[in-house]
Amino acid sequence: MIPSLSDWKAKGKEVSVHGRTLFVIDEGNAAETIVVLHGYPTCSYDYYAVLPILTQKYRVVVHDHLGFGLSDKPLDYSYSLLEQAELALGLWQKLGLEKVHLLAHDYGTSVATEIIARADQGYEPVQLETITIGNGSMLIEIAKLQAVQKILRSKRWGPLLAKLSSQRLLNRSMKKLWYDKTKYNPQEVEVLWQMMSEHPQWRKTFPVVSRYLLERVKFWHRWIGRGLYQTQRHINILWADKDPVAIVKMGEKLHRNIASNNFKTLPDIGHYPMLEAPEVYANAVLEMIESSK
Repeated sequence: MIPSLSDWKAKGKEVSVHGRTLFVIDEGNAAETIVVLHGYPTCSYDYYAVLPILTQKYRVVVHDHLGFGLSDKPLDYSYSLLEQAELALGLWQKLGLEKVHLLAHDYGTSVATEIIARADQGYEPVQLETITIGNGSMLIEIAKLQAVQKILRSKRWGPLLAKLSSQRLLNRSMKKLWYDKTKYNPQEVEVLWQMMSEHPQWRKTFPVVSRYLLERVKFWHRWIGRGLYQTQRHINILWADKDPVAIVKMGEKLHRNIASNNFKTLPDIGHYPMLEAPEVYANAVLEMIESSK
């Protein structure tokens, strides 16, 4: 059963972190915790179908980044990935987490690489026991960005496109990201649209959020060149191989360049494996975490 907007609101809670309100899903009673950093332009709702599988073995915490889903969408905020990392760390500390298994997808992979960079420099308030990343355009130089993404990151044209955005446009853009179109469910996207658009300021904040792609260029050396390529940490790379944007060549290149890693592909699945093939994705996540402990 697909959760409605009201179902999802009832499942989560609001937590204040550094003066901002984040919407948080916190489920499971296990001793070990998976923390999830979701993708763009969606939210924690991406994980509704995998939560029942992951929570059989782990507590799972997934929050909506500021500007996404049911979290605040303030106008007085940079929406920098650096600040998103600060909020994530602040949230985990507020929840009393000391050790976590980090799982990141899409936009969340760049938040994750900032957290890893800080940890490698000695700032690790929450210990990263394992790290699993996937289907994020971290290697922005080889990403196959959609036209919508390119327009939204523009200071000139982004605000105009945001004003013209609609559920129909989101539906069209999202469907392109599924490899198996028979598994695409417009009801899921309808709920995602409701979460995105119900806040009165979202059309003003969304173009600013979308400029995160520029930071992937600006901070490439911090996050990739002198980050993932030089880290001594073990990295799990989990990649759906039919992603048309974060193409599988990215996962393969990360695999070649990260000193200690485990690389696994999910065959014939598009950009959102947790929605297109939730059972396959969830079991692969569990396998990678268990194998790298």
